[in-house]
Amino acid sequence: MEKNESLFERIGGMNAVNAAVDIFYNKILADNSINHFFKNTDMKVQASKQKMFLAYAFGAPLTYTGKDMHNAHSHLKLSEDHFNAVAGHLVATLKELNVAQNLIDEVVVIALSTKSDVLGK
Repeated sequence: MEKNESLFERIGGMNAVNAAVDIFYNKILADNSINHFFKNTDMKVQASKQKMFLAYAFGAPLTYTGKDMHNAHSHLKLSEDHFNAVAGHLVATLKELNVAQNLIDEVVVIALSTKSDVLGK
């Protein structure tokens, strides 16, 4: 491993992000506590946006042109429970993919850094 490798590279690059997002959204859509937020969402488009956002957030060499976290979620009435459910599905997805715990910990730090923006606080 290169000393300055990004989380994106250490996690397995775009192939890993693609696999994780696909599994992640299957978990989200199966969760009745949060799946209603995606009732009218084109999930192919949503997954594509999420893949680009995560790749960028994990340090991929690309430019993210999507909405920021606050604007992307401001129309939703989200609670801490909703945020925690989504974060839990992300962690469960990474564990399912046998991602090392130290990398999962880094992902959790990134996810938690978006919490106030996502919840509009």
